[in-house]
Amino acid sequence: MFNKKVATIENVQQHISILPKPIILTNGVFDILHRGHVTYLTQARALGASLVVAVNTDASVKRLGKGEDRPINSCEDRMAVLAALESVSLVVSFEEDTALEVVNTVRPDIYVKGGDYQMDLIPEGRAVLAYGGRVEAIPFLHDHSTSKLLAKARS
Repeated sequence: MFNKKVATIENVQQHISILPKPIILTNGVFDILHRGHVTYLTQARALGASLVVAVNTDASVKRLGKGEDRPINSCEDRMAVLAALESVSLVVSFEEDTALEVVNTVRPDIYVKGGDYQMDLIPEGRAVLAYGGRVEAIPFLHDHSTSKLLAKARS
C-alpha cells in the first residue's frame, strides 16, 4: 500500500492535487531512519494536513560529502521506508544539490527543515517566502544522526 505514496518529479503534481491542504514539504537524505528522523517528521506533519518528503538520490548524497560509503541504503529503499510511515503522505526524489526544483514544482504551503537552518538564507526557503508560503526550522529533540550511528557501529 505504501508504494502508492511514492512519486516522481514528473508525476508529483498529479499526486499533490489530491492531497489535503495545507501541504508541508521537507527534504533530506534519511539514510538510516532513527528516532530523530521520525520525531522530526511527526512534528513537521503536525504543521499541516499532508507531508511531502523529498529525498536526495544516491548521486546527490555522494555530492554532499557524507562519506565514501554513503548512502548506506539506496534511494529506492529510503523512499519505501519513508512512505511506510504514517506521518508521510508522499515521497519524491531529487537529483540536484538542493530541493529547489521540488519546492518550485510542489509549491508547499509550508517548507520545513530541522535543526539550525536559517530558512531565509537557503534557496528553498527563499523560494517559498517569495510566493507567500511559510518556512519553519524545527529544533532537534533527540541527539541522533545517521553519521553518529555509523561511527558507533564502526567503533
